Amino acid sequence: MISNMEYSVLTSESVTEGHPDKVCDQISDGILDEIMRLDPSARVACETFISVGFVIVGGEITTSAHIDVPTIARGVLKEIGYTSEKYGFNYKTCGVLNAIGKQSPDIAQGVDVGGAGDQGMMIGYACRETVELMPLPIMQSHRMCKKLSELRKSKALSYLGPDGKSQATVEYKMGVPQRVDSVIVSTQHTEEILDSTGNRITQDAIDEIIDKVVRSVIDPELLDENTKYYVNPTGKFVIGGPQSDTGMTGRKIVVDTYGGLVPHGGGAFSGKDSTKVDRSAAYAARYVAKNIVASGVANRCAVSLAYAIGIAEPTAIMINTFGTGKMKDRDIIGLVRKHFDLTPNGIIETLDLRRPIFRKTASYGHFGRNDPDFTWERIDVAEDISRSAGL
Repeated sequence: MISNMEYSVLTSESVTEGHPDKVCDQISDGILDEIMRLDPSARVACETFISVGFVIVGGEITTSAHIDVPTIARGVLKEIGYTSEKYGFNYKTCGVLNAIGKQSPDIAQGVDVGGAGDQGMMIGYACRETVELMPLPIMQSHRMCKKLSELRKSKALSYLGPDGKSQATVEYKMGVPQRVDSVIVSTQHTEEILDSTGNRITQDAIDEIIDKVVRSVIDPELLDENTKYYVNPTGKFVIGGPQSDTGMTGRKIVVDTYGGLVPHGGGAFSGKDSTKVDRSAAYAARYVAKNIVASGVANRCAVSLAYAIGIAEPTAIMINTFGTGKMKDRDIIGLVRKHFDLTPNGIIETLDLRRPIFRKTASYGHFGRNDPDFTWERIDVAEDISRSAGL
């Protein structure tokens, strides 16, 4: 967690859209989107598992829509770039197993009347470290992974494969970021950039990746002569994707949120419709936290929401401004109750969450995105909060 100590370092990682876990998130959300397009009131809890040569899709779905699960899964794989055996996986030849059932009627009877689709605690966070009001390390990591994908798809670095990771370690003083201490980029690639030993990529390729991936997205004022760069630290990364590792929906929840700089509620997002507060209330908590910070009430804010299955109102609302608030945290809770409807139906209506918008949330983070479909990123309540706080 971010500290106000004189000195600290904080690290966050991201992964590309071709990482096996992120492939599964995108397939699950691709199925959710198609169902939302046809039946916005459907109940969806979709899980995906991927390994060498096959995909398994399961979960509990209740809908009037008829969807072609294998076609959706193959379409996602194609768009990501798993189109050739040279990357260890081909959307045309892989097997796809559909193992989807219906939502339990015991759960449905509580959700049908507007109650939460599950119990649990959801966390939202915002801070003034970046223009997105997000922590700096996770935003840097996302940008590096997005740049890897852009360079691969544009053929600017034609040797890149779909799988990849990044990591950024930022040095802080008194809770304020000062410099980037180290960066890591691990990217799948073809054999054409291996050196004469066949066990390492060439120095030219390393330098090119540092220049075109790292330095192109990280503020040069944060990089100095002591910044450490690690590119494919094992030497090579030819075998990647589902050929090298299994993937499952929901295994990158810290990548999805704030990079480990604040607690996580525990629930995954992808594949779930918005009656599941794991997703919708986490979006609402970010919406609340971002508007509090944008209002000027605090420079940092974590919002925790707790729910009971079948009950509409949150069982608890907690605020932590880490000593940066212009009023007491317990008084900010009063502002939250005044300005936000945090029932599942209220969240869904406010954020317009019965739309097919979720596939694109499933890679490069659910928060800090400049996209009008990411309604939880709006700061449209900030002025009202500021007035109520008397600022």
